[in-house]
Amino acid sequence: MTKFESVLIIDDELPIRRLLEISLNAAEFKVFQSKCGKDGIIDVASHNPDLILLDLGLPDMDGIDVLKNLREWFFKPIIILSVRSQEEGIIAALDAGANDYITKPFRTGELLARIRVAIRSSQKKEKEPVIFVRNLMVDLINHVVKKDDIIIKLTSTEFLLLSLFVKNQGRVLTHQFLLKNVWGYSYMEQTQYLRVFIAAIRKKIENDPTKPELLITESGIGYRFAE
Repeated sequence: MTKFESVLIIDDELPIRRLLEISLNAAEFKVFQSKCGKDGIIDVASHNPDLILLDLGLPDMDGIDVLKNLREWFFKPIIILSVRSQEEGIIAALDAGANDYITKPFRTGELLARIRVAIRSSQKKEKEPVIFVRNLMVDLINHVVKKDDIIIKLTSTEFLLLSLFVKNQGRVLTHQFLLKNVWGYSYMEQTQYLRVFIAAIRKKIENDPTKPELLITESGIGYRFAE
């Protein structure tokens, strides 16, 4: 892990933010702070931190809603730091896309260790040039896709779509996220356009395109690539 990775703290309690800032600075992290959910979302877009520490009890919006909003476009680690300790709440946060969950009060040493692990895992994943999913191989550097060791020809747009899916395996990508990242903001309502390309990709990578096992539809939301 390189030095000076950045962490954004989204928490309305000033003493907690100060404690975290002191601990993170001492561990050579660059720190940003937000005191509410709306500011936090804006600050994530502005600073693109390596990791987010997110409180659930925010004054303007529930932390789960902040988490869901971020997970439409931010894929680096998010660790929940909250007084909520009920199992249902922890499961809900993890299901919504959190990488880890730590309850307050917390031990600083343990928190720093979990932050380092999450960032190392994220950086390793970003650097991985070749991804294998069942009988599919996707080389992100050389733009090569193989199924059962046979090269599959994809258009540049099809490869861009597929690469988004394989880099986010198991996570639902919304229609708007896919349209924005592949075609731009002016196409964000063109869901039919997206369906045409999804169908084309399925014909090339699925054993049975009518019963997809890799590129799965999440009705009314988007698509999920199998892990």
